[in-house]
Amino acid sequence: MQFDWQTEALPTASATGQLEGFELSRSASTATVRESNVCQISSRDATVTGSQSASQPAGKKTEMAHQLAICAKSLKRDMEKTICGNTAKATGDATTARQTGGFETWIETNVDRGTGGSGAGNGAAPVDGTARAFTESILKDVQQLCFDNGGEPTMLVVGSHVKGVVSGFTGRSSARQMIDATAIEASVSVYSGDFGELKVMPSNFSRSRTALFIDPDMAKVSYLRDFETIDIATIGDASTKAIVVEYGLECSNEKAHGLAADLSTS
Repeated sequence: MQFDWQTEALPTASATGQLEGFELSRSASTATVRESNVCQISSRDATVTGSQSASQPAGKKTEMAHQLAICAKSLKRDMEKTICGNTAKATGDATTARQTGGFETWIETNVDRGTGGSGAGNGAAPVDGTARAFTESILKDVQQLCFDNGGEPTMLVVGSHVKGVVSGFTGRSSARQMIDATAIEASVSVYSGDFGELKVMPSNFSRSRTALFIDPDMAKVSYLRDFETIDIATIGDASTKAIVVEYGLECSNEKAHGLAADLSTS
């Protein structure tokens, strides 16, 4: 199942004025560009025996309700890993599941990659390059690329090691702040650069070798089917329910975002 959206860009800015009493020379309208991604089906299920259903477990309304709550949280984690990843979009067939293209597969303009790394965008899987240390220079380069192309990312999503690297950037040494006398403040939660502020967010589900520069207003999850609980036919003395969701990543305009790839993870 494929879904589409349109992207467009403003014409190049001009500082040239018009003559008094000028005659209009008509310009062609700016065409939109059609983009598409694929809806992916993800599910989690839980089975509860008749004995578990009949008992009164401490701290639980019912065993099935508890198990479904766990399934819902697990499913959201699955979605985050898919959306933040580098898996290419795939239409699927009778034997292969559909796959929505992850965030890394869309960013092609505002990127900084290691030697040998490349990416064509449009949902195609990128090619990993040689890993190198993440530096403040790389961060600034990607921020500047975003700015030059009209992007305004406000989030920097990174793995655990890269989060620690960001906290050690030299700009940190000149910071002044008021903290409790018994506390040691050694982390950075917001990076303020020449081209805006980035909220630094560690992630367990994006690839640890990639830093994602995201404008949350220009990306969203599109649902064909929202979270739905399905009763599965009973087999024997047990009940089974499944939670199913069908969704895809809509990268409204890839130039609004950025990416620093091929980063060392240790």
